[in-house]
Order: sequence, then structure tokens, then C-alpha cells
Amino acid sequence: MIEVKLPSQTKARKEGEVDRVYRLLKSWLMECEFAPGQSLAEVDLARRCETSRTPVREACNRLVQDGWIVSLHHRGYQVTPVSIKELLATYEYRKLLECFAAEKTAHFSTSEKLAELRDIVSVETDRTADVGRVIEASDAFHLAIAEIAGNRQVIAQLKLTLEYVHRLDRLSTQKERSWIPHGEILAALETRRPSEARQAMAAHIDYARDRMLRLFAP
Repeated sequence: MIEVKLPSQTKARKEGEVDRVYRLLKSWLMECEFAPGQSLAEVDLARRCETSRTPVREACNRLVQDGWIVSLHHRGYQVTPVSIKELLATYEYRKLLECFAAEKTAHFSTSEKLAELRDIVSVETDRTADVGRVIEASDAFHLAIAEIAGNRQVIAQLKLTLEYVHRLDRLSTQKERSWIPHGEILAALETRRPSEARQAMAAHIDYARDRMLRLFAP
């Protein structure tokens, strides 16, 4: 019996392949498998993704829109270089989102939720820990605070923002193997004083921003 593919099935399969390639390429960009400024060719990406050039092209168009890569006219793509202007904008927006979340969490968090937060970042007390694990724990910690705060729009926007921060964190470890602990944020949350939680989060993000400026400023 000959299987007849309906147009809707073909379209769905194509969209699924584009999504797969998009997620794969984005994960490589976040983990810095492609260096800032590196040139990318569709044919090479297709080979690496084990697919054809069409889904690669469509996935790359989405990555261009998201700011991960830059389209070079008839010459493929380039991994977006680190921009001090964009770095500052990212941390400014992150600060707005996370200070709001910290303040709300100080209001609403339970002892059980605070214990979960402490457990998430327990890895950072081990100075021999793999830095990749520490970065993942940091991402999970900040997102967990937003989830406790409970504002869906803040959660969604913070997820996107932390993806760009993750890339910067990964790049920073190529220059300096260190991380910023979260103990002061936890201590402030445990006081149940929203203003102290906001201040602790703001200080943490300012310190992280200043570290990035020190490492990446020309």
C-alpha cells in the first residue's frame, strides 16, 4: 500500500525539523560551541545537524531575529559578537525583572521553597565544582525565584533573558574561572523583608554586570 502524505502532514514535519534545528543551533550558541564573530555556513551547519539546508536556513532566520547571529549578504552568517551596549541593556532589563521577583518571593515564599532554593545552589560551596554545573545551578536559582513570585509574564521574559546571560557566563569562564555566590540573596529572602530582598538582588546583578564589563570591555 502506498502512503500518501497530506500537505498538512508535510508542513508539520517540515516545521518540526526547523524547530529541532533551531533548538540545536541555539544550544550550541548558548554553550559557546561557536565563538563570537565566527562565520557560519549553511552547508556546514546542515552537515553538523544532519539535515538539509532548507531547515537550517529557516532556523537561522529565527536566530537572526532573536539576535544570536547576524546575516551576511550571500556570505552565510556570523555569531553575534559581544556588545557592551547590549550587555548593559541585558543586565538593566534583568535587574527590573529579578528585583520584582525577589520582592514578591520575600512576601510569598514558604520555608520549604526557601530550602529548595538553598539546595539548588549548594554546588557553589564546592570550589572544585565543574563551572558548568555552577552556571546551570545559577540559572535554575534565578528562575525558581521568579516561579515562586508567580507572575507568568516575568517568568517568560526572564527565561529569555537568562539565555543571553548564560552565554555571557560561559564566555566569561574562558577568561576567569569564578562565580558569584547567592548566599546574600538567600539570607535576604529568609528575613521575609521585601525591600532587603530587592536590594540584595540588585547588588548581585550589579556585581555580575560589573564583572562582565571588566572581562569584556575593550
